[in-house]
Amino acid sequence: MQSRTASCSCGQLRIEVRGEPRGVGVCHCLACQRRTGGVFAALASFAAPYTVVGVATEHVRTGDQGARFTFRFCPVCGTTVYHTEDGYEQSRVSVAVGAFADPHFPPPQVSIHDRRRHPWVQMPPGISTHDTDPA
Repeated sequence: MQSRTASCSCGQLRIEVRGEPRGVGVCHCLACQRRTGGVFAALASFAAPYTVVGVATEHVRTGDQGARFTFRFCPVCGTTVYHTEDGYEQSRVSVAVGAFADPHFPPPQVSIHDRRRHPWVQMPPGISTHDTDPA
């Protein structure tokens, strides 16, 4: 089974995931824009098990639908590497696609909070778009 490792900028915090992503998506919500410092967040979801190496600082945020997400970032360089949703920590994890530093990583299949997408950002052809979070 294939494994992938995502890392923060300084390498102190890493996560190893196994298998193919359950899904890859982008989120244009204002919270993700602020969290990443970019105009959207690109995330890949993986099934457990996963292995974390290093120390993470946590930030908990409640989503629009009431779900609670715990974001983990490196306390040294500040890079957000992964997050979990309360109640699903043992079954899945979402990892920042950029933390893999792999230009051949699979493209997103879904774009959520598309109503917040910057008008100059173009999504790949065939991507499923949603004005809000369909969950």
